[in-house]
Amino acid sequence: MTILHLRRARTSLLLDARGPGLPRVVHWGGDVGDLDDDGRRQLADATVPPVVPSSFDEPTVLSLLPELSAGWSGRPGLAGHRDGRDWSTAFRLDGLDVDDSGSDTARLTVRASDPAAGLALAIEIALDPHGLLTIRHRLRNDGDSAYELRELTPVLPVPAVATELLDLTGRWCRERSPQRHLWQQGSWVREGRHGRTGHDATLLLVAGTAGFGFGHGEVWAVHTAWSGDHVTFAERQPTGESTLGGGELLAPGEIRLGPGESYDTPLLYAVWSDAGLDGLSDVLHRHLRARPSHPRSPRPVTLNVWEAVYFDHDLDRLRALADRAAQIGVERFVLDDGWFRGRRDDTAGLGDWYVDEGVWPDGLQPLIDHVTGRGLEFGLWVEPEMVNPDSDLFRAHPDWLLAVPGRLPPAWRNQQVLDLGIPETYDYLLERLDTLLTDHPGISYLKWDQNRDLTEAGHHSRPGVHGQTLAVYRLLDELRRRHPGVEIESCSSGGARVDLAILARTDRVWASDCNDALERLSIQRWTGLLLPPELIGTHVGPERSHTTNRVHDLGFRAATAIFGHHGIEWDIASISAAEQTELAAWVALHKRLRPLLHAGRVVRVDHPDPAVWAHGVVEGDKSRAVYAVARLATSVTQVPGAVRLPGLDPDRRYLVRPVTGVPAPATIERAAPVRLAGGVTLSGAALARVGVQLPALHPEQSLVLEVDAVV
Repeated sequence: MTILHLRRARTSLLLDARGPGLPRVVHWGGDVGDLDDDGRRQLADATVPPVVPSSFDEPTVLSLLPELSAGWSGRPGLAGHRDGRDWSTAFRLDGLDVDDSGSDTARLTVRASDPAAGLALAIEIALDPHGLLTIRHRLRNDGDSAYELRELTPVLPVPAVATELLDLTGRWCRERSPQRHLWQQGSWVREGRHGRTGHDATLLLVAGTAGFGFGHGEVWAVHTAWSGDHVTFAERQPTGESTLGGGELLAPGEIRLGPGESYDTPLLYAVWSDAGLDGLSDVLHRHLRARPSHPRSPRPVTLNVWEAVYFDHDLDRLRALADRAAQIGVERFVLDDGWFRGRRDDTAGLGDWYVDEGVWPDGLQPLIDHVTGRGLEFGLWVEPEMVNPDSDLFRAHPDWLLAVPGRLPPAWRNQQVLDLGIPETYDYLLERLDTLLTDHPGISYLKWDQNRDLTEAGHHSRPGVHGQTLAVYRLLDELRRRHPGVEIESCSSGGARVDLAILARTDRVWASDCNDALERLSIQRWTGLLLPPELIGTHVGPERSHTTNRVHDLGFRAATAIFGHHGIEWDIASISAAEQTELAAWVALHKRLRPLLHAGRVVRVDHPDPAVWAHGVVEGDKSRAVYAVARLATSVTQVPGAVRLPGLDPDRRYLVRPVTGVPAPATIERAAPVRLAGGVTLSGAALARVGVQLPALHPEQSLVLEVDAVV
C-alpha cells in the first residue's frame, strides 16, 4: 500500500499502510515537514519499536484499531462476540479512500474486513484546516448471526515526552473542576454512567509535557462527542506505548448487530498544540466558529426570570420585568419553568406541555406580544425528556418510561425519564413542541433542560441509553428543521450536558446553575477550554447567590458575566435606581466589546499567585484586546506580582487602561495608581514578558482592562 501524511495548520498525522493489516499510526502531533516518499518511509521505519528479549518475535505496533491478534496487550479497540465466538479479530486492509486536495479538510476512509469473524470495518478520519483531527469507526456485521458489541473506541498514540495528565470533574453547581497528576504506567479511565454527559464529565483529557500551562508546553487532548454514557482514557504500557482514546460506554446487550447491521462510534475529537492549553482552545474554537451552524448574529443579552419569580407567574409582574429589561438594554426575555398545566412547583406537571389555563387564561400571547413589542426576543423553558408521576401524561401512559419492567428507577427531583425510543412517546413530544412553536411564532428560543440522570434506563427490557441519546438528537434535529429560526440552549441541571454532539444541535450551553461569580470564574475558565465564549451562557445573578449564599457586589458579578453569552438572572424590577444604572452600563460595555469577545482568541494567564486570575480575548489581527484580572482571595504577599498580558503582537505598542463607563473596583491602595490613571503604553513583548503591576484589589473584585494598538 502506502504511507499517508495528512497535514493541516502545523499538525501532522502519519499512517503506515504498507502492511496487510490496519494502518499503523506513525505520528500524531506537530508538523514534521514536507516529506517525499522516501522521507515518509524512513520516518516510518525509524519509529518501529525494537524486538527485545522475552517479547514477540516481531515488533508490536499500534494500529488505528488495537487488536489482540497483533500482540496488543493494552485496552482493545474492539470488544465483542458472536455467542462466544469471533471475540478476537484480525482485520485486513481492503482499501484507502483519500481526499487531500487543496487547503480544506483532509479526509481519509480506511476499509478493512475480517471474513473469518464476519465483520467489516470503516475508519473515517478528517483533519480540518485548523489542525483538529476527528476519528470515527463504523463496524458492520457481515456474518449470518447476531454480533454483540461491547466496545469500539478510536485510539491515538502520544509520545513519551507527555508525562502529565489533566482532566476535569465536578458536581452540580461545581462543574469543570480541574485535576492533574503524573502519567504513570497503567490506565486512567474516566467513565460517565449518567445517561447524559454528566456534571463530572472530563470534557477534554489532556496529556502534556512536564509543567505545561495555559500559554506553554506541548499538549495532546481528546474529547468524546457523545451525550450518553461514555468513556475517555489514557493508558501507558510497560512496553512503552502511551495512548489516548474514547468512545461510547455500552451496557451488556445494548448493541446487538443483526446480519447486515452497522454501528457508528461517536466522533473522537483530537487536538495537538505546542502553545499550551490556550493553543488547544484556539484550534477547537476556530473549528467550532467555522461550522455552518455556528451562530452568526450577535448573541442577545438575555434575561431569564427564574431567580426573579420562580413558579410565581403573574402577567403584570412579568410585564414589569420586561419593561425594566428593555430599559437596561436586554435583548432576549426568557420565561422559565412554571407556565404549563399543573406546574406550581417541581413535583407535578412535567409532560403536560399545554399552557396552564388557570395561570394564563388568555394564553402566553399577551406576554409574548408585550415582550416583542418592547423590542426583545421571547424565549421559553421546556424539559421534554422528563415526566412527573403527578401528571396527566404519566397517568395515561405509565408504560412510556425509560425503566426496567415492574419497577421505577429512583426518583430524582420528583421526575422520571420518558422513553423516546417508543415511537408514540417520540411522536407525542414532537407534536407538542411543534404545535407550541407553530401556535406562538414569537417564540424564538427554547431553554431545553434535562434535570436528572438516566438511572436503570431500560427500553423493552434492554439497556436504553444508546437509543435514548440518538432519539434526543433526532428530536432536536427535526424541530430545527421545522423551525430553523428558533435557537436552543442545552441546559441539564446546569452543565451536565456539555459536549460537541449536543452542540451540533444547539446554540449555547448553560454552564452551571450556580451564578456565584467566584464559582463561575472557574466554571467558565474550564468550560472555555472546549467552547468559545459565545456558546457559554454567563449571567449576572443577585447580590446574594441563590446556590451558595455568598454576597458579591455588582461590579464583580458583571465583570465575570460579560465574558460569554451575557445575560441576567435577577429580579431587576426590584433593584435600586443606582443598581439599574450600573447594570445598564455593564450591559452597554458588553455590547461594545461583544464583536471582540465573540470572535477573538481566548487567552488565560499563568500567574504565580493562585489568588490572582487573569484572562482575556485578543482580536484576530492583534489590534486590540480586553482582559479581566480577578482577585480571588488574599495573597501571602502584600502585593501580587505584575500581571502579564499574553497574546499581543510583540512588535506593536499598546495603550492599556481600565474600561470606562462602569465603576472602578474597590482596592486597598491609598490612591489610584498614577501609572493606570490615563493608561500606560508598552510593547506587546513587554506586556507578555514583564506585565503591569495592577492595583491591589480587595478579595472578590475584578478589574477589566482594554488594550488598543497605538497607530
